[in-house]
Formats: sequence, structure tokens, C-alpha cells
Amino acid sequence: MGFYKKYDNGLRLIVNKLEGFQSVSAGVLVKTGSINEMTEENGISHFIEHVMFKGTSKRSSFEISDYIDRIGAQINAFTSKELTCYYTKSTKDRLNDSLEVLADIFFDSTFKKEELEKEKGVIIEEINMSEDTPEDLLFDLLAKSYYGSAGLGQTILGPSKNIRHFNQNNIKSYMDKYYTADNVVISIAGNVDEEQTEKTIEELFAKRFSNKKSAEQVKSKSGKPAHLHLSKRIEQSHIGFALKGLKMGDEKSDALSIANAVLGGGMSSRLFQKIREVLGLAYSVYSYPSAYKNDGVIEIYAGVNTDYRDLATNAIAEEVRKFKKDGVTEQEFLRAKEQLKSSTIFGRESTSSQMLVHGKYMIYLGKQFDYDDRIDKLDAITLNDVNEIIEKHFDIDKASTATVGPKRTSLKI
Repeated sequence: MGFYKKYDNGLRLIVNKLEGFQSVSAGVLVKTGSINEMTEENGISHFIEHVMFKGTSKRSSFEISDYIDRIGAQINAFTSKELTCYYTKSTKDRLNDSLEVLADIFFDSTFKKEELEKEKGVIIEEINMSEDTPEDLLFDLLAKSYYGSAGLGQTILGPSKNIRHFNQNNIKSYMDKYYTADNVVISIAGNVDEEQTEKTIEELFAKRFSNKKSAEQVKSKSGKPAHLHLSKRIEQSHIGFALKGLKMGDEKSDALSIANAVLGGGMSSRLFQKIREVLGLAYSVYSYPSAYKNDGVIEIYAGVNTDYRDLATNAIAEEVRKFKKDGVTEQEFLRAKEQLKSSTIFGRESTSSQMLVHGKYMIYLGKQFDYDDRIDKLDAITLNDVNEIIEKHFDIDKASTATVGPKRTSLKI
């Protein structure tokens, strides 16, 4: 485990010293995203993430980018359903410079009206691009069918009509609720001096926060299964199924990941082999679990010829029923376990992956992530553990569904 400190105002710092690495990744993680947004403010978490880079009291938007380029670093951000993250990657001797820029945009962004208006156009084009991407539309619709219209069922980008109305007051009001010390984790991974890094974080971040506490986080749960359809004139039909998963940190999550790897996690998976290789019904077909703070979902996706949409739907359903009835074989189990172990090990060799996994583990679960403990727990999983998970969670006949394409009817399982 790495260095950990919790400051008096609630800010948490994790530093993972990686000997031999020349790069350092630093992330400022805020525990908020589209889950916390009211209907009329849906999209504001992502909007704030964008406009943070549009100028501070001492740097213009160009000067932020120019300075980062001049020190050979990278800076970016992302918004998800429950998290907003601002991060940099730099050489180890430029960590302090990178952290100073992160602190500058985090505390001193000016949100000038003219910059907000320009960025609204950028984000609306991002929304337009997403609406021209059927796979994106499908997963947004599938989330709505599983979670409903609020919380985790909302899109991250939000609707264009909301974006057009956001202003400086909306930004400051939202940030005042969730951009608080107790709702932020700073995660750093690389070959750094832990003691010196802690002093830098205290000066640049810890002292800048007040003692104000975060607003209450929204808890989102799945509702009754729904079956939604979006009619769109495109070449393919895109189909999705949502099954009950596990929340983040559940002790059975790794068993679920192994089960998913067998069902739809790669080219050797059952869905890929049956739907693509044997039946030739899809180019892209896969499944994956998503884990959130208080809930989880397993999603299955395929893009198919519209003429064969219902055939593909029934073929996927039948494969999942067989999966639930028979479970996995010893060979499938061992193969999937090795895939999960190697993926964990590969992540250990990336400073950005380490920064994110340690930061997310702390912000969601309130404890440090331990790679060695993770491997030990993976080794301890048995075939019976996986088959029990399959029996409990892979009931396709209780799935929520969504489809995007030329047909005007929802899926029938």
C-alpha cells in the first residue's frame, strides 16, 4: 500500500511510489457526476469539467494548454455517472508544475460569460456526435430502461436545452455542494518523493479548501424492467439487455467478472463464438458489468442487421439461458480467471491506471486498494463461486432491454 493522509477538512491524499518509473500521474477526483443532478441541471457535471479549462485568474485557456505542452506534460479530465476527474501525466521532475496547473484550474477558474458561451457550442456538438453514434444512444437508452429517468438513468452529457441555459451561478451553486474537501481524493502514482509530495498537496490544495461538507449523495437503484425503443434511420439495429449486477466493492464482484468474461468478455466468449462466429449475426457483440457505489448492472450489446434483429435477440437470450442453466466449465473458469489476473497485473504497470484505481477505491469505498490482496482473492475464487453468481444474476427473462434502429417496436424476449 502507498502513503495515505486525511487532512482535517476531509481531503484525502494517496501517493503510490513506483520505483523505476519515469512518469507520474496525478488526479483530482471529485465524487459527483450525473447521478447527483436534478432533471433541469442534467449535464452540469460534464459542463463544469469542460469550462474548468477555459481560463483562470492568471492563465487564459491557451496559456493553460501552452504551459502544459512546454513542460512536456498532458492534462485532461472526464465525467462519469458518479465521478469527475481532472488529471495530468508528466515526467517525475515536472510533477509540481503539473500539480500547480491542476490547482489553478480547480480553485481559480473564472468562468467568464463569453468563454461559457463558446464552450456551450462545443458541448452541444459533442451531444450531436453522440446522437449520431447509435451505440452511445443504445447504452443511454438501456440505462434509462434499467434505472428510470433520474439518477443513474440520466445521460452524462445532458440535453442541449439544459446546456444552453447554464450560467456562472449554476456552476458555482453546484460546485459549492459537491466540490468540497471531504468529497475529493487526490491520487498520485509514480516515482515520487512521498514526503515532498504531501507538502506540495498541502500548500496547493489542502489549505485552499474550507471545512464545508458535501451535500448528500443521491442513491440510485434499478426499478421494474422496462423495454424501450428509439426509432432511427440507420443501417443496423442495436440491441441491449440489462441484468442486475453488484455494487462496487462487493466481495463477489470478481466472481461476477469471471462469469462475464466467459459469457461475453472476449473473442473466446460464448456470445462472440455463437452470435458472430457460428451464426454470423453480428460484427460486435459483448457483455460487461458496471459497478456503482450502491448498485450494479450487467449489460449485453450487439449490433445486427435489422432483418435479423429478432433472430439475434432470441439467440442471445437462449445463450444466456443455457449459461444460467449449465454454468461454466472448469476450462472456461481457469481461462477467465487468468484473463482477470493478467488485466490486474497489466494495470499495475501504468501510472495512470494506478492513479485511477487507487483514487476510485478510496473515494467510493473509503479504503486503500491493495494489488497483492486482489491477486490473493482472485486465486481463492472457485468454480462453484462463479456458478452461484451465474445462477443468481443471469436471468435474461427479467432483463430490461433497449433497441435503436429502423424498426418501430421494442425487443421481445
